[in-house]
Amino acid sequence: MDDRTVSIAKPGRRGGAKAQPAAAKQPAGHPNWTAVPADERGDAIVAAMGLGGVDYMFFNSGSEIMFMQEAIAKANALGRPAPKLIMMTHEYPTLNAALGYAAASGRMAATAVHVDVGTQHYGCAIHTARHSGLPVLITAGAPPVSYPGSMRGARDGSHFWVQQTPDQAGIVRQYMKWDHRLEYQDNPGMVVSRAIQIARSEPRGPVYLVLPREIAFLPSEGERFPTAQQLGIARAPAPDPDAIRELAMRLVQARNPAIVVQRSGRNPATVPALVRLAEFLGAPVGEAAARTYQCFPMDHPLYQSIHLDLPKADVVLVIECDVPWIPGPQQPGSDGYVAVVDIDPVKAYIGTYEFSADMRLIGDTEIALRELLVAVEKLAGASDRTRFADRAAAWADVARERFRNAVQAAQKAANKSPISPLWLSYQIGEAMDANCLMIDETLMLSPLPPYLRFAEPGTYFRNPGSGGGWCAGAALGAKLARPDKDVVAVSGDGFYMYSVANAAITSAVRYRAPFMSVIYQNRSYSTGTKATAQFYPDGYAVRGGLEAGYFDPPIDFAKEAEAAGAYGENVTDPAEVGPALQRGLKQIRSGTPSVIAVWLPRIMQES
Repeated sequence: MDDRTVSIAKPGRRGGAKAQPAAAKQPAGHPNWTAVPADERGDAIVAAMGLGGVDYMFFNSGSEIMFMQEAIAKANALGRPAPKLIMMTHEYPTLNAALGYAAASGRMAATAVHVDVGTQHYGCAIHTARHSGLPVLITAGAPPVSYPGSMRGARDGSHFWVQQTPDQAGIVRQYMKWDHRLEYQDNPGMVVSRAIQIARSEPRGPVYLVLPREIAFLPSEGERFPTAQQLGIARAPAPDPDAIRELAMRLVQARNPAIVVQRSGRNPATVPALVRLAEFLGAPVGEAAARTYQCFPMDHPLYQSIHLDLPKADVVLVIECDVPWIPGPQQPGSDGYVAVVDIDPVKAYIGTYEFSADMRLIGDTEIALRELLVAVEKLAGASDRTRFADRAAAWADVARERFRNAVQAAQKAANKSPISPLWLSYQIGEAMDANCLMIDETLMLSPLPPYLRFAEPGTYFRNPGSGGGWCAGAALGAKLARPDKDVVAVSGDGFYMYSVANAAITSAVRYRAPFMSVIYQNRSYSTGTKATAQFYPDGYAVRGGLEAGYFDPPIDFAKEAEAAGAYGENVTDPAEVGPALQRGLKQIRSGTPSVIAVWLPRIMQES
């Protein structure tokens, strides 16, 4: 304990005062620990974020986290390390923005919200964070519990009594990699560094830190703590060399190999590594049951999207996939050899998991792909290489024919009114140039993917979880991460409404981070129409018009966009789809967010 004290009112009949220590004096610690100036312990929290590689703090105002505003502003004024503060007006896009930033940059972001209620407003973005494989520091304040007037930051509002929970972190714990409540005896800088160390070490994931108001407001005469780098970010492991040799032999000998991907593209360096391996083997690359990151160039002749014929494959290489296929007729045959390469090849966080594999290989994907290429090159003879080249040519013919058929189908629908989803998808694909980055929240079986041709690693991202409404916040974060790119978010109108888009657009205007939203506006929920009719084809819901399956008349997204400071346009003429997309791109290139809502038929209806 140090000698500094503050006057603290001891609860009693008349609130008599008793001197108590202001804060535990932090020990000097290791001599290599970092010393930072601090007037309050909140300064150390912010400094540890800045020193630990946290670039942005996506922030919602709260009556106990104003120390973040002060500490960041102070750090900026005095030239000290701190994340950049981004004001947000709703918690849900706040966390999605942090995820979008981390996905597009490969770096870490943080969030801050108000106590338990703000944590609950994170909503299903918490689920998305869990499944993202991204390092995000999620924070929330905690209500003070000290008696009014007893110390700085004590209760001074009626809401603080009712905001107490037995375990605030319990709201999100099952989705987190780590959580902690900052306590009186903690070294605040070290705790933040520990959170960053865990989030950034593989398998990467979200962490949650609860920050009580009185603790952050405690006075300080300087802090000393290890940075996240001094604690040490774990390096990703290399795979077992014997397993690499075994797998390489299987791939060289395979008559009909296939490669299935989902998440490996979160590290863009894996994309060229996989291209080299696939090209050498002449092996097709396809998407798992749910695509997430861009793992392979979409314009590559070996890219087969979701069209791999896995029952005919004799060797299937599965790379970072949660659900590599839907069990049933399209799963690998009983004679197929399945090898899984992943930092977490058993998916320990998924309760039940029916997918069998002959090999599950723990290791960093980039390292594994490089070592696999070396191994197959050593094993393959001249006849093997000729066979690989012939196989690659055959798959290239398949890919070209599939793309040609998709374009022809869209062109046949060019004049349909209401606008055909095929025509909209084709026009989106045509509008995307080499400078575009896409945030895709269309459904997995949407008509859009066949028309996308993204080649540069790290330019296509899809919702890594199953919580709808990721698109708008993620687009904001992606634009802050890649200001050089034209960021385009594509979604159906249901998920767009879930995304609290007006909050993301408001921040995009404020921070000059414009993105374009393209909306498939069919005024329908697929779950409330097609899925319901599939299970109850002659049921009362179908006969009654599928009430709750449609939301028509819809909101006017163009007017909503204008109210938030963006350019908005509703499109009903099929001839205007392409020009409208170009107008939207022109707006974001001049600094204004844009929303292009395209009117489509309702699901299962012609209007």
